[in-house]
Parts: sequence; structure tokens; C-alpha cells
Amino acid sequence: MNERAIIIIPTYNEAENIGKLIPEILQMYPENLEILIVDDNSPDGTWKMVQEMGEKDNRIHLLKREKKSGLGTAYCAGFKYCIEKGYDFIFEMDADFSHDPKEIGNFLNMIKDADLVIGSRYLTGVNVINWPMQRLLLSFFANKYTRFITGMPISDSTGGFKCFRRKVLESIDLDNIRSNGYAFQIEMNFKTWKKGYRIKEIPIIFYDRAMGTSKMSKKIVKEAAILVWKLRLSSAFGEL
Repeated sequence: MNERAIIIIPTYNEAENIGKLIPEILQMYPENLEILIVDDNSPDGTWKMVQEMGEKDNRIHLLKREKKSGLGTAYCAGFKYCIEKGYDFIFEMDADFSHDPKEIGNFLNMIKDADLVIGSRYLTGVNVINWPMQRLLLSFFANKYTRFITGMPISDSTGGFKCFRRKVLESIDLDNIRSNGYAFQIEMNFKTWKKGYRIKEIPIIFYDRAMGTSKMSKKIVKEAAILVWKLRLSSAFGEL
């Protein structure tokens, strides 16, 4: 039996992107790859578009939530859906073409010998296109800071292009994940690492979104800065 992979893509007002991204992914990978859109009741009709696409193609799934509730809870809801349906490999991916669909094949090859594959913007230098210098420096040094405080041997702990084996997500208490944004990515990586799973990074190029509005905020950055200390202390006292 062939192993099945699914890509979770959280959305909020991404209609102008998602209508192009979904067909592009499925055209590139027509076999054993499906897509789950977790939409927070987008006012621009993103969920309606996905629903209509799903009626024509059973590889497209929709999980519609009642209101905007954050990236972390969106992914956790998606993880639970994918675990229940028995998918073997579960991706995280952005809706705005920041992550190149052409890279998906590299993840699928790498996950054969790993439990978590992370797409890194900083593994081979700095591979980010069209970011303002201030944001680039913030991201770069945030990852250095995270590695220093937590000890994780990961060059890009805050990136959102990754692939988990189902067993990793099954071993994590998803109801106990409280963080969002950058912090969510750090927390999931840290818990995967502390459980002794095999983590590998592959270099990717990250493209700033061409359409739509970024969800980045100062609150998200502050949450991540505080979380790394919480994780370190929790780990030291055996509370993870």
C-alpha cells in the first residue's frame, strides 16, 4: 500500500492565492498527495472557493472554523484531522507562495530517513527573497537566539515549511499546545527534538508574499522570545 501525504494550509483571506496554489500543487504531484485547507471563516470567501474545488476533486479537503483563532490552533486542528484519517506524512505550508511547491518532492525524499523534515532559510546562508532588511535581521537573529537558549541543533526553528511523520504528531499532546506564529513552530520542533525523533533540514528559498496581507505582528515576536525560556525551564524540570 502506498504511503499517503497531505499538506495542511491554514488560510484567512487568501482567496487570491489559494485558487492558484492548490491546482499547481496537485498538478505537480498527482499521486498520493492531498491538501487540507484550514480556514478561519475568511470574509473574502476563501473557504467557499475551496469547498467548490473539493466537490470536483476528492484530494482537496476543507476544515472550516467559525472565527480567526490563530496559526497554532489551525495547525493542531489540521493535525488531528490528518491523524484520524491515517495520513502517513503531514506537511505544513503557507498559502501565499512563500513556499515553492517545487520543493515538496525534496521533502518527500528526505522524510524516508527522518521523522521531521524542516525547510530552512538559513542552512546554506540566507535564502530569503524580497524581505525588508529589518525583518530579515529579526528572523535571522531570532533563530540564533532560539538555538542558543534551547540547544536545538536547528538553523531555522521558526520556519513554517515542514513535514512530519504521523507518529511524531501522535506522540505530542496537541491539546496542550498554546503558542501561535513563530512560537508555535519553535514549540513543535522542540517537543519533537526532546522526544528523540530524527530531524533533518533541507535548504529552501523563501519568497515574500506577492499578494494578500502578512499576519506578522509584534505580539507574535514577543511570544516567541518568551517561549524559548519557558521551554528550556520546562525541559530542565522534566515538565515537557
